[in-house]
Amino acid sequence: MALGVPTQRGAIRKATRTFRPLRLAVNTGLELVLPVVAVAAWWMFSAGSTSAYFPPLSDSVSALRRVWLFSNFMSDAVPSLLHLAAGLSIALVIGVTVGLLLGLVPFLADAFSPVLEFARATPGVALVPAALLLFGIGTEMQISLIAYGTVWPILLNTIDGVRSVDTVVGDVVTSYRLRRGDRVLRVVLPAASPQIVAGVRTALSIGITVIVFAEMAGSTNGIGFRILQAQRQFAIADMWAGMLFLGIVGYLVNIAFRSVESYLLRWHRGMQRMEQR
Repeated sequence: MALGVPTQRGAIRKATRTFRPLRLAVNTGLELVLPVVAVAAWWMFSAGSTSAYFPPLSDSVSALRRVWLFSNFMSDAVPSLLHLAAGLSIALVIGVTVGLLLGLVPFLADAFSPVLEFARATPGVALVPAALLLFGIGTEMQISLIAYGTVWPILLNTIDGVRSVDTVVGDVVTSYRLRRGDRVLRVVLPAASPQIVAGVRTALSIGITVIVFAEMAGSTNGIGFRILQAQRQFAIADMWAGMLFLGIVGYLVNIAFRSVESYLLRWHRGMQRMEQR
């Protein structure tokens, strides 16, 4: 009887590994059903449109292929993505570092709480005029706005993650007399990493919004700049194509981040599966 239990568990693990690709395919199919249905309905109902403001989807798709896949991808899309990556990287370093400090030292968090709440309540897009005065039109202005707008979810999630570390784990660490640096790097930071990653995911969507707005307000290239230029030139199909391209980019960036998240937090999901068994 005792020998049968490990055998059953091994069979369950083997079956789980076998059906994992099938489950992934099913989940991917379900995720694509609604977008495919929405695009098909949009294509069908807009086919005979004569409105200057809502052209047929076929015209927008042709403009998407012409403008974004062949003409402006390297000159506009790539710089936008690079600025987003740079601003998000700065926000990640600042948010995690300051969040660890405020999470580990409660009286500092209480002292800086009014300042943090005041700054957090000011959206990054509201600082575009000030950023234009300080940095002018260009890369520095865009990266600074992205960093400011995306640092808050990372910072606050890091603080919550540090404070939510299990007290039993803290007692064990204290009993082993680990050095403070080892405690932070080997215990606190890994324990808070699920919430930090959740904050980065929220920051990613905020960053895409901020970069488009910043490019519309003060830039000579980028996705937002091209969308605004198309609207000003009354190239409505090109304008809709830019918005479609922006949505596609956001979706692909989210998929890429989900892959990174799965790799970084594979140990966390493994622990959750062990607890469920």
